[in-house]
Amino acid sequence: MRQLVVIGNGMVGHRLVEAVLSRDTDTPWQITVLGEEPRPAYDRVALSSYFDGSGEEELRLPDLAERPGVQVLLGESAAALDRGARTVTTSAGRILAYDELVLATGSSAFVPPVSGRDLPGCHVYRTIDDLEGITATAAAATGRGDTAGVVVGGGLLGLEAANALTLLGMQAHVVEMAPWLMPRQVDEGGGAVLGRLVDDTGVVCHTGAALAGIEPAPDGAGLRVLLGEEGPDRRIVDAGIVVFSVGVRPRDELARSAGLEIGPRGGAAIDAACRTSDPRIYAVGECASAEGTVYGLVAPGNAMAEVAADNLAGGDAAFTGGDTATKLKLLGVDVASFGDAQGATEGALEVVVNDAPGGTYAKLVVSDDATTLLGGVLVGDASAYAGLRPLVGRELPGDPLDLIAGDRGGSGGGVGVAALPDDAQVCSCNAVTKGAITTAIAEGETDIPALKACTKAGTSCGSCVPMLKNLLADSGIEQSSALCEHFEYSRAELVEIITATGVSTFSELIDRHGTGRGCDICKPAVASVLASLGGGHILDGEQAALQDTNDHFLANLQRNGTYSVVPRVPGGEITPDKLVVIGEVAREFGLYTKITGAQRIDLLGARVEQLPAVWARLVEAGFESGHAYGKALRTVKSCVGSTWCRYGVQDSVGMAIRLEMRYRGLRSPHKLKSAVSGCARECAEARSKDFGIIATDTGWNLYVGGNGGFTPRHAELLAADLDDETLVRYIDRYLMFYIRTADRLQRTSAWIEQLDGGLGHLRAVVVEDSLGIAAELEQDMQRHTAGYADEWRGVLEDPEKLERFVSFANAPDAPDPTIAFDIERDQPVPTGPVALGMPEPPAREPATAPSGGAARHEPAGTPV
Repeated sequence: MRQLVVIGNGMVGHRLVEAVLSRDTDTPWQITVLGEEPRPAYDRVALSSYFDGSGEEELRLPDLAERPGVQVLLGESAAALDRGARTVTTSAGRILAYDELVLATGSSAFVPPVSGRDLPGCHVYRTIDDLEGITATAAAATGRGDTAGVVVGGGLLGLEAANALTLLGMQAHVVEMAPWLMPRQVDEGGGAVLGRLVDDTGVVCHTGAALAGIEPAPDGAGLRVLLGEEGPDRRIVDAGIVVFSVGVRPRDELARSAGLEIGPRGGAAIDAACRTSDPRIYAVGECASAEGTVYGLVAPGNAMAEVAADNLAGGDAAFTGGDTATKLKLLGVDVASFGDAQGATEGALEVVVNDAPGGTYAKLVVSDDATTLLGGVLVGDASAYAGLRPLVGRELPGDPLDLIAGDRGGSGGGVGVAALPDDAQVCSCNAVTKGAITTAIAEGETDIPALKACTKAGTSCGSCVPMLKNLLADSGIEQSSALCEHFEYSRAELVEIITATGVSTFSELIDRHGTGRGCDICKPAVASVLASLGGGHILDGEQAALQDTNDHFLANLQRNGTYSVVPRVPGGEITPDKLVVIGEVAREFGLYTKITGAQRIDLLGARVEQLPAVWARLVEAGFESGHAYGKALRTVKSCVGSTWCRYGVQDSVGMAIRLEMRYRGLRSPHKLKSAVSGCARECAEARSKDFGIIATDTGWNLYVGGNGGFTPRHAELLAADLDDETLVRYIDRYLMFYIRTADRLQRTSAWIEQLDGGLGHLRAVVVEDSLGIAAELEQDMQRHTAGYADEWRGVLEDPEKLERFVSFANAPDAPDPTIAFDIERDQPVPTGPVALGMPEPPAREPATAPSGGAARHEPAGTPV
């Protein structure tokens, strides 16, 4: 049995072991993996999803320790390498013998040698431990009022770090020495558009700025970041946290100490077989130098891992260079670059479409005869990336201008999947060709999960998944649109069935058109459809048992078992008397109060049995449900508009109130958010909403399909310069068409992307009435507005509905003894750590003493 030691348990080291195990050899391997971190291997490409709610479990790669012949030593690094004896001494004093050894030690974050870089509050952005430290520091900073965070470095990882700080509730500042952001990936023109798009997200960009130093704030809390040379032009940013994301350096200290040859920019020098100067030792990933280049992306690292594994098995594979193509969404902005993005090839020509007002930039770099694609840059709209990147170095299938300025809405721009040759790489991260995917489809892999498992395509960054769908469709395989195992119909088809047959209950629908008893997928989905089609109060009869936890109690469940109360504040406008009532209610019931980003006041910490009493006070004062708990319209945010603002050209507050009152309570496939800005300065952030309205000198521009959240997206212009009545009419049609045709839990952005024809088709339906259903859609909306009734008023007026609002069935007035609070900043907060990665708080007496226990009442249909 041959002994293989792999030093490094990151993504590339993990890939190397999988590749070795996948190859047949005459002599089996005994593999030992040394992992410096105390946790199993995880997906660093998706590391930023940690701040979107993904935990360590979701990021983990398959456990190598479960594979036969593999030993994984976590929290144990290599301390010394003896090439003569062919042994590795670990940090735990263990001595491991090897026949072959692979260095996969990765890289470390570079921190510029400026004063103050080691102060508390300074972090790097590389590992889960780093992210946990950033989370804790950000929470402490915002808690004391230091809401600014500085990211040093405006490259790929720097903008991801800025997004992380934004998600942690901080005002992010990005410091980049180059004249524009992402200087290694995009050119000056793309950088200018990218800078404006990032500015629009609220991130403050300091380009062309040198970091001079960091010093403690005068009050001892927080930091002062010094930019530029000392003098009147020096800029100072007061910050609660500093994150360095300037670049990486190869972790080659072990290779150096063992006397291996080092590349000109660091890293163990390797040949085409990924061998170092010692033929028994290989190096892969960011610790390796291939012909003087150190690659900092996962795709070249995976390619090296495959080459090394092949040679370990007796093959002769060669590493000929890495694919440095990149596509990602940063702060809601699409960015992609591939091939020779900077046009460095001699004689190269550039074809550029720069739509600065529309926020898009596209450039193709082609050969001097304009027949071969060399590279490209896409900013603001990267839909063409999937079709263009595989064509680098190949003959163009058409006019280069048409490929980026023709059909901008479809996947792949003007390049269809049929135009790609079989040897074109569809997945660059894992080097999977179109031919490999079509072969897998022909052999019976007929859906996306099966293709991922079989070929590994789409399992890293995920940017090639749209191409996988296209390849399935091109092979004549139709993907199932069934809502769940109990209905063979899609949500949109069920809407048509309910509308045509007049079915009014879930039981009747499943008896006539489904099977079984239903599940937690179809029950709330059908309940939402029935509600949106005028099915009565959400808690009437059978409807109540279909709802998920939030709709059961018309409130958002919080992490400690309490609920939030969010009264509607249309357009953000509220009278002093109503403000007083909210304050009185919060004080009377001991609730935590917070002004939300959507111009509402959130009251958190209400126990379930308190909800009716809280809402009784609010309803009496004229408030109604804000539907923060439902898949429905949440808010229509507004700026102050022409009423107050010197830049305003229309009454944005009045329009926001009109729209919110019109669409309040409208149940839909997913939550809906809107905003109205009174001028092009866009203070209400309308383009981040499902439908956003921006005032013009002559009317309103209507934008659709935007959202924040896990995959942020800017809305796109549907129609321009509309008068008030036309605007409302188009929104009626848009929303009802979405409700009729979207899938369950599908945001408007994803819905528009999957429509045949995309935004163009939607415009044809809504504006031009191409399907002849505009009148029907308007009538549907009219029925909703005519039949609207406040859900919480309906509960308070119905004793039967009120009976559900108890924590315990046998003690209706007893509070839940498991709920306890601490006091922070003079407000009640749940007892326990307030954020993932923060230490447990010191023990304190709870703000409310627990009372006696009783049998908990779990309402029917509530997921547990």
